[in-house]
Amino acid sequence: MAHTKAGGSTRQKGNRAGKRLGVKIFGGQKVSPGMILVRQKGSIFHPSVGVKMGRDFSLYAVKPGVLKFIHRQGKQFLTIE
Repeated sequence: MAHTKAGGSTRQKGNRAGKRLGVKIFGGQKVSPGMILVRQKGSIFHPSVGVKMGRDFSLYAVKPGVLKFIHRQGKQFLTIE
């Protein structure tokens, strides 16, 4: 009698395409309005001056300038100077 457990549907799933998440523009780089800065699941990075958060938690620039990452109150913020 075989003792292999039933695989169910979990063993039948193929590879999934990556979601292309992550930081797209790094600190010190110039940005223009509308540029996507970070794609993320949940609010890992938070918006500050000149940055807005989209519906899917992506951060984008609303004014031109230079991007800067700052730490405040144990959180990471993106600001444009």
